[in-house]
Amino acid sequence: MNTAVAKKVEQTWVEVCSKSDLQPNSGLCALIHQKQVAIFYSKTLDEVFAIGNYDPIGQANVLSRGIIGSLGERTVVASPLYKEHYDLRTGECLESDAHSVPVYPVRVENGVVHIQI
Repeated sequence: MNTAVAKKVEQTWVEVCSKSDLQPNSGLCALIHQKQVAIFYSKTLDEVFAIGNYDPIGQANVLSRGIIGSLGERTVVASPLYKEHYDLRTGECLESDAHSVPVYPVRVENGVVHIQI
């Protein structure tokens, strides 16, 4: 009898940068545990977001260069390649149900940005 054992992957909080390093309404890319993560600071919401940097439609690591904004109630980033919009809270692509990007929890403590990955 074969028994599959689920391997629990523990996520850890990683200190990434100072919040003051983030440019308002813009993104930057960080390499965390061999993953490219796009980090955005919305000055309007005073909130930091983190998603995967890889654009699955454009097939390139470019989302950190996208423009953030809102569509309705959603806070999004527009890919710089084909302009698809990715929800910064859920990772969903608004133009294609078949595509999404990973979303990473973010916390800011004492002015330092931490991402759980």
